[in-house]
Amino acid sequence: MSITVAKSAGFCFGVNRAINIVNSLLDKNVKVSTLGPIIHNMEVVNELESRGCKAVDNIDEVEKDATLVIRSHGVPKYVIDKLDENGVKYEDATCPFVKKIHNIVANPDNKDGIVLIAGNSIHPEVEGIIGHCSTECHTFKNSEEIDEIYNIVLKKNNKQVFVVAQTTFDTKEWKKCVKKIKKLCTNAKIFDTICNATSMRQQETRKLAAENDVMIVIGGRHSSNTAKLFDVCKEECGRAYLIETAAELTGAMFDKCRSAGVVAGASTPAGIIKEVIKTMSENLQPVEEQTEVKESVQKSFEEMTDEELLELIDFREKRPIPFSSARVCWAGRRSG
Repeated sequence: MSITVAKSAGFCFGVNRAINIVNSLLDKNVKVSTLGPIIHNMEVVNELESRGCKAVDNIDEVEKDATLVIRSHGVPKYVIDKLDENGVKYEDATCPFVKKIHNIVANPDNKDGIVLIAGNSIHPEVEGIIGHCSTECHTFKNSEEIDEIYNIVLKKNNKQVFVVAQTTFDTKEWKKCVKKIKKLCTNAKIFDTICNATSMRQQETRKLAAENDVMIVIGGRHSSNTAKLFDVCKEECGRAYLIETAAELTGAMFDKCRSAGVVAGASTPAGIIKEVIKTMSENLQPVEEQTEVKESVQKSFEEMTDEELLELIDFREKRPIPFSSARVCWAGRRSG
């Protein structure tokens, strides 16, 4: 069985930045709180908690001597206003790509228009975007819901329409929505605010899923971008599995499988990806295959550090390394 790992697997820029901010504060012995889990990965959250980082549900729970870190999803404007008003110390780890959306929808020039937001209305990122809108706003998850908004709201007036998208919105669905909006609202100003890393991740996932017998998606079950990757895999591959850790892998997943693809959400740390591939390549192969191929292993996962793995998946061109019993390569390449 060959294993192909997506080059885009693992932490995105925004998540990595947020984690670094928290770790930097903890390294300075600062008492840290986060507004909700810093990322959708309980292993990372638990590790940070063991170092003294406490996740809270609202800002009233923040202790007086603690610094609050706003996670990469961002928050509504009223939260920032309340933090300033109450004199709470905080670090804003909102992803710059999310900040860009906040600036678009908060523009005072939009106050006489209508903002349409592509995304899940109860997702923290979208709640934050809504909380920065300077005018009336509506959310939609697909092109069908655009028809509903048009018939109920847009058809009645000629207000300027502004359109943005959650950074992790499905790129394929976004294209359908843009086409529909352009047809219904010829004056609409459309901002493609889907994160470039999200677009690349989804495109790479779609390609891998079409090329492999089995797809393994690694990420938190509450992670929006991981859910999107899983949906893409199911569209292109009949056997797709969403797991959070290597412990969820079973041999039955790879029955009669000749090739498997591995992708990971933006909140999945390198260590978990490492363990999943190690399990797939060492524990899910016949013993005779393991013995035969292990003789030619250049470097095993046991010898690799998380940093080395990150280098391999961080959009860099590297020679593929055959790990353990399986042939492991990075997307678009094969190792013998």
